[in-house]
Amino acid sequence: MFIANSSVKMTGDVDEALSDDVRANISRWLFFMCAMVFTMVMIGGLTRLTHSGLSMVVWRPVTGWLPPLNLQDWQKSFALYRQTPEYLLLNFGMTLSEFKSIYWLEYIHRLWGRFIGLAFVIPFGYFVIRRQLNKSLIIKLLFVLFLGASQGFLGWYMVKSGLVEKPDVSQYRLTLHLGMTILIYISLFWLALHIRKPLLLVNPITWRPIPVMGLMVITFICLTMIAGSLVAGLKAGFTYNTFPLMDGKIVPDGLWILSPFYLNFFENITMVQFQHRLLGCGSVIIVTMLAFNFYRNSNLYYSRKATAILAICILLQFLTGVVTLVYVVPISLASFHQLMAFICLSVSIWILFSARGQN
Repeated sequence: MFIANSSVKMTGDVDEALSDDVRANISRWLFFMCAMVFTMVMIGGLTRLTHSGLSMVVWRPVTGWLPPLNLQDWQKSFALYRQTPEYLLLNFGMTLSEFKSIYWLEYIHRLWGRFIGLAFVIPFGYFVIRRQLNKSLIIKLLFVLFLGASQGFLGWYMVKSGLVEKPDVSQYRLTLHLGMTILIYISLFWLALHIRKPLLLVNPITWRPIPVMGLMVITFICLTMIAGSLVAGLKAGFTYNTFPLMDGKIVPDGLWILSPFYLNFFENITMVQFQHRLLGCGSVIIVTMLAFNFYRNSNLYYSRKATAILAICILLQFLTGVVTLVYVVPISLASFHQLMAFICLSVSIWILFSARGQN
């Protein structure tokens, strides 16, 4: 069951040639980028929960950083919004003052995206000019930059789906948008950890089930987050507001009402909420198993510490999800629930990183 190996080596060529000071600076920058993405998740979640995301009906990537500066600008923006399905079907009669309240949040959301781009590109260019990045790291960071640029286009692609016919964004595009956020966050966080101090593989993968289970935890958390975005996109959290039962049953009726069958996983409100519940319960179970396995292996102190933190976080996340559901999605709880998902993801990445070696 236990696989021992006394070899010691560096993991990869990301930063073997970098000095400690340079490595620390790059790592701090990437952790700062993680914090900015985390803040963007909070702003984006509030934008969605307050129904502010469709208030800006045009996208100007370069010149759109300026808000309306006078009454004429505001009236022009409001006139464009009054042509949207959201205004005609949901907000008919909204005043200019009310429009401003939803416009500002979406504006901040987009502006923060531009800040993230600048916070990435400027230091990246500095490190390249100073020749403090090797080829391997430059390629990895260019990939992250590509993901970030793509995220801007995906955000507008999502918004466009709510500007025609139905005043709701497509749950598919919302899920794609969140999925890209998760990928960007994982890439930044892992690179930040690895560059900070590359792993020394002392007895690498001392106990094979541990890193495997670490990957399973990350997979479960990501799948649960993706399922949650489908819940948000379909507003499934406003139905079946009891737990653990759904309409008086553990396994509710109506899970397979759509044809072909696979559409139920993406378009059937009952199934979408049910699968989110199942994945949430599965995450709690697998984290409990991981914690038990870590505590059986007394050599992995830091990993055991991280797993204990994750167990607390995942339990808090589960309870927050239940309370959010039972109280019919209050904005504060729903926002906290989304942020806790990224905290759980962060700790699970830390666990996998620690389990792969000693640093």
